Amino acid sequence: MSLAGRPLTPAVVAPTTHLTDTNGSPFDVRSETAGRLTFVFFGYTHCPDVCPTTVADIAAALNQQTPAVRARTTLVFVTTDPDRDSPQIIRQWLNQFDASFIGLTGNWTDIAGYATALGLPTIRPEQAPDGSWTVEHVSQVTAFSPDGTARVGYLANATVANYSHDIPLLLENRM
Repeated sequence: MSLAGRPLTPAVVAPTTHLTDTNGSPFDVRSETAGRLTFVFFGYTHCPDVCPTTVADIAAALNQQTPAVRARTTLVFVTTDPDRDSPQIIRQWLNQFDASFIGLTGNWTDIAGYATALGLPTIRPEQAPDGSWTVEHVSQVTAFSPDGTARVGYLANATVANYSHDIPLLLENRM
């Protein structure tokens, strides 16, 4: 059975991270999510389109799974706007979708370093003289199987049905 996500070539082994969760505690995605299917998504809470729809789609797909599958799957949201996305703001935003989702922040260097380790480009957010912000980010969701390897990613056009179809397959490392 084929996956709806697009293959990542080469596969990505989960790197060590040095970020901060919404409780203000250090968080390493690789060690903290070992043995779970983990969707990693870089975005920001002020995003008007891609971020809320992507997180909502993953939440909806997880709600279609059995409790056993749901318990072995999570989303890790990493802000690309650390100057405005405090841990409290990230937690409040994620709770709109699923209170079990993990939110991470940190300094720009660590966030960009983690994205680069996943093969994702980053651009530091910029504030214009009028106070507005420009925050650009890649829309890819990287899916790490329980073995800690990402072999598939999803772009902004992925649907609830795509995620729902792939979750059980990814949990069993069937690619």
